[in-house]
Amino acid sequence: MEEKTNEITAVPELLDLIDIKGDIVTADAMSCQKKIVEKVMDKKADYTIGLKQNQPALYQDTKDYFQEFAGKLPSKVTYDKGYGRIEEREYRLLTAISWLEQKDEWCGLKALGMVKSTVLEKGKIHEFTRYFITSLTNPKEFANSVRKHWSIENQLHWCLDMIFREDAPRAKKDNSLLNMNILRKIALNLVAQAQYKRISKKRLMFRAALEPTLFLNILFHPSSVSTQK
Repeated sequence: MEEKTNEITAVPELLDLIDIKGDIVTADAMSCQKKIVEKVMDKKADYTIGLKQNQPALYQDTKDYFQEFAGKLPSKVTYDKGYGRIEEREYRLLTAISWLEQKDEWCGLKALGMVKSTVLEKGKIHEFTRYFITSLTNPKEFANSVRKHWSIENQLHWCLDMIFREDAPRAKKDNSLLNMNILRKIALNLVAQAQYKRISKKRLMFRAALEPTLFLNILFHPSSVSTQK
C-alpha cells in the first residue's frame, strides 16, 4: 500500500518536470486520481487512464453502463498474434456521459472507454474487460492510446523480467522493491540508448561489468556508445 501511495504522489511531481503539451498521457488505474488528471489538463495534454475499484462509484457506473448498452456503441476491433497466443481486442467509446454523476468531479473528462480482450492461448479462450476514463472523443485515438500503452508496458515488463529477473525479487524490506524497480528502469533506459555493436541489452550489460570505460560511457554518455569500435 505504501508503494502505491508513493507512486500516486510521485506522478504529479513528474508531470511538473516534463513538457507534455499536446500529448496523450496514459496510465494504469493506480493513477486514476483527480489531482493527476487535473495536472494533465493544466499542462494542456489529454489522458487515457485505467479505471478499477479504487474509484468504486465511478467504476461501477461505468461497468453497469457498458454491460447493458455496449452493443449499441460503434466498435473498433484489432487482432494481434505472438508468443503463442492470438488476441482480439474490441474497443468502444462512450462520449454521451451527461448522465454520469461524477462527470464534473474529473477535470477534462469527456468519455468512458471499454476494451474487451479475447485471448486464444494453448487451446483455451480467456476474456478480459477493462474500463477507462479519457479526455479523448475520437474512438480511433482512444484505441491507439490504449494499444500504445499496453505495447510499452508489455515490452518493459518483458525486459525487466528477462534481463533483471524482476519477477523473482530478493529485496523485500521497506521500500526496497520500489527502489530497485526504479534503478532497474533507469539502467534499462541507459542501455537502450547505447547501441553498441548491435548486441543484446543483456550482453551489453555483461560487457559493461567487465570494461570500466564502457560502463562509465553508458552511465554518463549513453548516446556516444554507438560510435565505439
